[in-house]
Amino acid sequence: MRILKDLFNLFYPKLCANCDDQLTQNENVICTFCRHDLPLTNFTNYTENKISKTFYGRVAIEKAYSLLFYRKEGITKKLIHELKYKGNEEIGIFFGNWLGEILKENNEFSDINIIIPVPLHPKKRRQRGYNQVSKFGNMLSNHLEKPFKETVLLRTSTSKTQTFKARFERFNNNDTKFQLSNLTALKNKHILLIDDVITTGATLEACAKELQKTEGVKISILTMAYTE
Repeated sequence: MRILKDLFNLFYPKLCANCDDQLTQNENVICTFCRHDLPLTNFTNYTENKISKTFYGRVAIEKAYSLLFYRKEGITKKLIHELKYKGNEEIGIFFGNWLGEILKENNEFSDINIIIPVPLHPKKRRQRGYNQVSKFGNMLSNHLEKPFKETVLLRTSTSKTQTFKARFERFNNNDTKFQLSNLTALKNKHILLIDDVITTGATLEACAKELQKTEGVKISILTMAYTE
């Protein structure tokens, strides 16, 4: 089996998702050099940081954390783009394992009951073929030993892509609506709401407000990246 694997890698080498250099046997998704270039947030306080402050006065959040900073140019943007639009779901697995190991070690989210992703509208999911945070969520579920549920929170409407919208317009976009599939299933639960990138926080805010329609719900937020 090892020989077959080596032959496969010889003819179909795995390449770094950022720089396209060939990965070594011990590297996964991105090379060691690119991994060292990732702009880690390194937040040590999960209850009060740049991310949690994004939601002050908007929606009650227990804790919030992102692994990376997202900038207009750079490695984070390329990786998220590869994940979101190029079908490279290995990036979601990579970040899910990385964050899962961190959170299992520091126990910051040990009291959550369920992991829920920001959902895609069914039409967009059919077009893309996947939700870019599904495998990210599954990996987190494995490490934290908490269930990952994709059908609890549903997106019932969607606006046009926000890629080219100004920040102010995105912040004030109220076209997107979310709905709970069951109003009682989350009663008194602590939910870890996950997404790929926080920009203005408007989408996560809308999701959190819908989730908080259930009695006793608490919300924490976790994403791969945070826009500075």
